[in-house]
Amino acid sequence: MEEIQSQSDNYRSSSSSASSPASRVPSSNFFYLRKPGSLRQPISFEDSPDWEDTDIDVRVDDGGDSINIATTPASPSLSKPNSRSMPSPPVPEGAVVARKIAGASVVWKDLTVTIKGKRKYSDKVVKSSNGYALPGTMTVIMGPPKSGKSTLLRAISGRLHHSAKMYGEVFVNGSKSEMPYGSYGFVGRETTLIGSLTVREYLYYSALLQLRGFFCQKKNVVEDAIIAMSLSDYANKLIGGHCYMKGLPNGERRRVAIARELVMRPHVLFIDEPLYRLDGVSALLMMVTLKKLASMGCTLIFTICQSSTEVFGLFDRICLLSNGNTLFFGETLACLQHFSNAGFPCPIMQSPSDHFLRAINTDFDRIIAMCKNWQDDNGDFSSVKMDTAVAIRTLEATYKSSADAAAVETMILRLTEKGGPHLKSKGKAGNATRIAVLTWRSLLIMSREWKYYWLRLILYMLLTLCIGTAFSGLGHSLSSVVTRVAAVFVFVSFTALLSIAGVPALMKEIKICASEESNEHSGVLVFLFGQLLSSIPFLFLISISSSLVFYFLIGLRDEFRLLMYFVLNFFMCLLVNEGLVLAMVSLWKDIFWSVLTLVSIQVIMMLSAGYFRIRSTLPRPVWTYPISYLAFHTYAIQGLLENEYLDTSFAVGQVRTISGFQAIRSAYEISSDYDSKWKNLLVLFLMAVAYRILVFVLLYFRMAKNISLHKIFRCNQDTKNTR
Repeated sequence: MEEIQSQSDNYRSSSSSASSPASRVPSSNFFYLRKPGSLRQPISFEDSPDWEDTDIDVRVDDGGDSINIATTPASPSLSKPNSRSMPSPPVPEGAVVARKIAGASVVWKDLTVTIKGKRKYSDKVVKSSNGYALPGTMTVIMGPPKSGKSTLLRAISGRLHHSAKMYGEVFVNGSKSEMPYGSYGFVGRETTLIGSLTVREYLYYSALLQLRGFFCQKKNVVEDAIIAMSLSDYANKLIGGHCYMKGLPNGERRRVAIARELVMRPHVLFIDEPLYRLDGVSALLMMVTLKKLASMGCTLIFTICQSSTEVFGLFDRICLLSNGNTLFFGETLACLQHFSNAGFPCPIMQSPSDHFLRAINTDFDRIIAMCKNWQDDNGDFSSVKMDTAVAIRTLEATYKSSADAAAVETMILRLTEKGGPHLKSKGKAGNATRIAVLTWRSLLIMSREWKYYWLRLILYMLLTLCIGTAFSGLGHSLSSVVTRVAAVFVFVSFTALLSIAGVPALMKEIKICASEESNEHSGVLVFLFGQLLSSIPFLFLISISSSLVFYFLIGLRDEFRLLMYFVLNFFMCLLVNEGLVLAMVSLWKDIFWSVLTLVSIQVIMMLSAGYFRIRSTLPRPVWTYPISYLAFHTYAIQGLLENEYLDTSFAVGQVRTISGFQAIRSAYEISSDYDSKWKNLLVLFLMAVAYRILVFVLLYFRMAKNISLHKIFRCNQDTKNTR
């Protein structure tokens, strides 16, 4: 205790500019000032309104099961024109106002989360945390990096990783039960949006994936979400922009991600780092928007690492974590009083969140230790002489013995004494509806993503034109057979290589699928069917355009049935190759390694396809079995050559003729059976199905276990990055 007292005295002396809590709290130079437990409009530094301006009475009825919220109107002084405060904007006449949301109380009691290998000295990421969140309020989980904020948020929302183990209890409306589908929303720190859609289109398709009901009802829900997140000015703008227009800023993107969850009208909304990558103005606008959302009745729980003074003043309750330990839970003003009681008062000119993190972030000790012998013109590098570990122990001990901890336990007991109304699951859209929505959405994306789709079509046409002109004018003599076999091989092999250009687009689609699947908006099987149905028109367009150019430039037999088989064979070849690309993207989860693996596989398949060396003469252990049988090039080239040469003959001299099968036998190995080309087409179809099944298994394993080869083999990865 003497050590703790000495450290506290050192820190108190370093903060000589800080006055006592009694004299500091009413100061006009302080941050947003509000009465504990009250919902306030944000005010400026100079304005210090009375306590009675806006109050919210949150109480648990002794004879009832629900939490009553009574809000009184704000004081007119907050909306005076000459005031430098930030009043609520007036609602224009005839404007659409977002509807109220029925919130729910959330309580977590003795919550402990362990993840093996996550901590250096202990597997406990969160240790015996207690807290609650009430309807119409914002509860923030604050702490330095690796303090367990996101883990606690996921534990409360029931979205922990399968490797994590949770101990303790979570109550929703006083009942110990999991939150059903549609009753809550979760917004991760990294959210994948679709840049080629407008905000309204993106939210509308999201509503179609999530909700049952009529289309007109979903449009109303989308408009409510747009109004709630203040996105009316951006509703018809592309999220990612295009070559002549910039996309939405980061702040608006984060609000779109939150609006996606609001289409379900959830009772509780969990947000991981809503201010991630936002500047000061965007962060303040985001928090004011969330404050407005909370005032509609929604229960908001989110994490934050650091905030400005203005943003901090908007919080209702704060849960302060450090190394998984709860250092405080309660009202924001009470947290300042708690630090003062522990011997660490906040200086007047310092942001409260900066002060909290300075006191409990162990990284500052390392910085001070690095610079302890360095001095500038004004003296020491840092005037703060405090051991963070001692400060953490002091704050934790002070909180456990404080009236704030007792008040939290009392409130938890009152909220869990009687079970409230159970949250009901909201109906999901059917799988057939989701497949149709994903198919139509993917077709719309393809029509707008010129770089990944239309540019690929142009490249296919240019490549086919180059091959066709290089092998044109062959004629139909016996001497042209070997050259025409080479042309078919080059056509199939090079167009297969060119399909690797679609890796970025497929990578983006899989990321969108993973984001939607994590929130139960979609599923792996639904995604695969939707992706397949939407890709068929695009692949067929490539196949028919490229086949026509190649077929007539090379001078293949001018028969319609043969041309249609050529188109169908090339289409199946593209479909198989698309499945192979999807499999590699799902396996690696990284563009570089996916491209490298695909190029290697394509080269190996080209070598074993039977052109450079007849298949029957290839070394049997590896190249014949299994590589030549796994290479789709083999079946595609065989089918095309059988289609061209099986029922033909060539004159040898003036008397003797040989069949096309005999003419091509020395250049490529094909079957003499006329039905062989249809068997090859069937094999290509089965390979396309097999690759899709493989993609399903890989995606299911990846999304369930969150594992990929890139994650396993990635070098210098910090595997202990617990926030």
